[in-house]
Amino acid sequence: MQAKLIDIGNSKGLRIPKNLINKYHLQAKLNLEEKADGILIRADIPVHKLSWEETYRDMGKSKEYWGDWDLTAADGIDL
Repeated sequence: MQAKLIDIGNSKGLRIPKNLINKYHLQAKLNLEEKADGILIRADIPVHKLSWEETYRDMGKSKEYWGDWDLTAADGIDL
């Protein structure tokens, strides 16, 4: 896909098609990252990373069996 830079006062702007704005949930604020071969544009979405405490608590709530994480090939079990 190609786009053109447009004049905005003493600056330049980039028109992004509406379908891409919707698809990538772009808002008024964007993150620009310089790459060796160009500029990467990303939505400015805050990322919440779980703390160790939150991770441990969430794992405890799950009904999943975690005991098999302690097994190794030395236990004679085909992994």
